[in-house]
Amino acid sequence: MAGKSPLVVVGDALLDRDLTGHADRLAPDAPVPVVADCAERVRPGGAALAAWLAARDGRDVTLITGLDDGPAARELRRLLEPWLELIPLPMSGALPEKTRILAQGRPVARLDRGGGRVREATAAARAALAAGPAVLVSDYGRGAAHALREELRRRPPVVWDPHPRGGPPTPGTRLVTPARSEARGFAAGLTGDRPAPGTPGAPPDEATGRRSDLRTVTEEAAALVRHWRVGAVTVTLGARGALLSYGEHPLLVPATADHHGDACGAGDRFAATAAGLLADGALVGEAVEGAVTAASAFVGAGGAGALAGPAHPSGTSHPSRTAHGAGASAHTSGAPHPPGPPAPGDDPAAVIARVRAAGGTVVAAGGCFDLLHAGHVGLLQAARRIGDCLVVCVNSDASVRRRKGEGRPVNPLADRVRVLRALACVDAVAVFDEDTPERLLAELRPDVWVKGGDYAAAELPEAALLQEWGGQAVLLPYLDGRSSTALMARAAEGAR
Repeated sequence: MAGKSPLVVVGDALLDRDLTGHADRLAPDAPVPVVADCAERVRPGGAALAAWLAARDGRDVTLITGLDDGPAARELRRLLEPWLELIPLPMSGALPEKTRILAQGRPVARLDRGGGRVREATAAARAALAAGPAVLVSDYGRGAAHALREELRRRPPVVWDPHPRGGPPTPGTRLVTPARSEARGFAAGLTGDRPAPGTPGAPPDEATGRRSDLRTVTEEAAALVRHWRVGAVTVTLGARGALLSYGEHPLLVPATADHHGDACGAGDRFAATAAGLLADGALVGEAVEGAVTAASAFVGAGGAGALAGPAHPSGTSHPSRTAHGAGASAHTSGAPHPPGPPAPGDDPAAVIARVRAAGGTVVAAGGCFDLLHAGHVGLLQAARRIGDCLVVCVNSDASVRRRKGEGRPVNPLADRVRVLRALACVDAVAVFDEDTPERLLAELRPDVWVKGGDYAAAELPEAALLQEWGGQAVLLPYLDGRSSTALMARAAEGAR
């Protein structure tokens, strides 16, 4: 597809197989479900899935991965070769296979076989890596990235999708994309303070409580940026989206929709989308936003298990010359169901008390909101999706006048509060008369304080205050070109 940059994917391929049927009884000889009438679907997995998805987006893709001569590798070649250029690396052992058994669309068992590992790099692989304009590493710990480690050091990848069994990303990588459990394990390995995932005493994902979890993720991501010496780390948070850190205050990109479908393959969809956008010249924040949107759509459409059959539309041709990109997709595993929403227009203290009693997360956002516009609404909607209630802290008329000058606000406080309370995403509104909301925040003690992404890290003075009670200040993406001042200027110009 015109306009999309080529991508080289380096990593460990798998062959994924789903056996999908229905279960309505237990076996007579053991308390296990009997899955009947199974239909089989085979697809690329691991690095092969990331490369295949990028190719289906209409991108010219080269995949460098380990392949043997066994039946699983032959099947994987059949799936991939119509879509992309394949450069095999020699393996010891058989290509890994992952078989899921699903009943009523839900996994009940998984079978793994094939322990093959890449033995060494080849001249063809080195040449392809040197010639490629952008590189995605999908490291499942089977040796492909390790075999090309020196080449990757000389030209750092745009995206590195890590795995607990793999090695660390090469310094200089623009973006590393661990899942929540992976980030926790990597960070624990730096300090030894917390048990790694899956070890005795380790808290399960999403079960540690949202109130402290966001701050913990922020600290872990910042530590990984520094330790790995990479440009940025984005931690994918399942249905909550992704947290992007450059080592300072994070940007939290909420998921565009809350899907609780099959999340298998969502991480590969996220990494492939982010790498493609970076290859096309997007900023890191833009790439993460696009990847979150793609991953959410992917899960909503049924995940990897719902992918279309392997045949390329043309039957034979390379997709960069003939195919139309497959639709977007997504990253995210399920998050706990939040407590019921508070009644709109309630007293802020009462709203917060009810949400905290139910173990929920309190989110706050602030501003003048003089002329409510699409940028405000988008920010508030995204903020509400972070937690279980949203309290908006709004400047009084006197506070707005001191900040904006005479003639402001255009709308008096009562009108501004009424409009904010009418938004479905706003649970309560609190007013402050000072120039900044610090006193009000100290009273409300929210778990998360949100600012629009057009604020620089130096412009988050509330961050230190939030840390006093374990809260976290975050940036959210902000719609460009929307502001009350710009609206007033356009209106004045129109009147003239």
